[in-house]
Amino acid sequence: MSTPPPISSVDATRGLFYRGHDVRDLVAHAPFEDVWGLLVDGTSGQALPPAEPFPLPVRTGDHRVDMQSALAQLAPVWGFRPIGEISPDELRSNLARASVMALSFLAQSARGEDLPAVGQQQVNTVEGTASRFVMRWRGAVNPAHVRAINACWVALADHGLTSSTTVARQIASAGADAAACLSGAVAAVSSPRGGGAAVRALSLIREAERTGDAEAAVGRALEAETLFGFHQDGYDGTDPRVEALRGVAMELNAPRLEVADAVARAGYSALSERGIRPAAAYGSHAVYWAGVLLDLAEVPPAMFTAMIACSKVAGWSAHILQAHRELV
Repeated sequence: MSTPPPISSVDATRGLFYRGHDVRDLVAHAPFEDVWGLLVDGTSGQALPPAEPFPLPVRTGDHRVDMQSALAQLAPVWGFRPIGEISPDELRSNLARASVMALSFLAQSARGEDLPAVGQQQVNTVEGTASRFVMRWRGAVNPAHVRAINACWVALADHGLTSSTTVARQIASAGADAAACLSGAVAAVSSPRGGGAAVRALSLIREAERTGDAEAAVGRALEAETLFGFHQDGYDGTDPRVEALRGVAMELNAPRLEVADAVARAGYSALSERGIRPAAAYGSHAVYWAGVLLDLAEVPPAMFTAMIACSKVAGWSAHILQAHRELV
């Protein structure tokens, strides 16, 4: 049996690959559910299944906390056992069920208590994980919003051993159940330099839009040490995820595309003048452009961190399965 390609790999000149597939091609053409299957299984074929009916157990007023706590509660309800006691097939099934429930829990949290829940029958009228997410959240589907959300989820699905992925692997190596592994990883992605970086990047873009001066906005962010979204990530030149996400922003005519470009250029110049090597061209990190696309999809900034956690359930699941093989 041949060994599958790495979960993800960075080539400094060629880009980022998921199981040997160029992330730019996947962002352009692949639905998130297929990318989940590709990362987890090493080959295409088995996509992420639809979410099962499961009302959000607790509402805290924080979307990320709602997702994190609800994930942990899946284990006792569904009988998930410690991963050291189960087969790879059972673990994969548990991860698939829990991964798609993370998205469902966020959609329910975002819809809030003031509106009636969207019934499963209505959710099932649309195809695709991103479409079902939007339907469960809003009760209707805007194709441009679905395209933007799907692109973000695919682009950010994995990037090697980031802090949240390392946490997922460590929890798995200790033998916890699948839901606990994902819940712990959601906590790890919540830092200002994790999912929160997209919020700060969008705030910077909005400030530049309000003042009409991208250079001044970037300068103030540098002085306050709040310039997020411009660090290097192992590439010679532009992060390929940036290229892919900006391409989708252009395709969908993102309302803040022009000012986002201006801020990206100003950030590049300001960092270069300080002897810091940013990525070439357009804003060096994918979360910068993820913020632009989530803004296009009318996702409130308070949801950004949880939305980025949704993307990462694919990579986390792949790494948890890999940790399981090492454990047993």
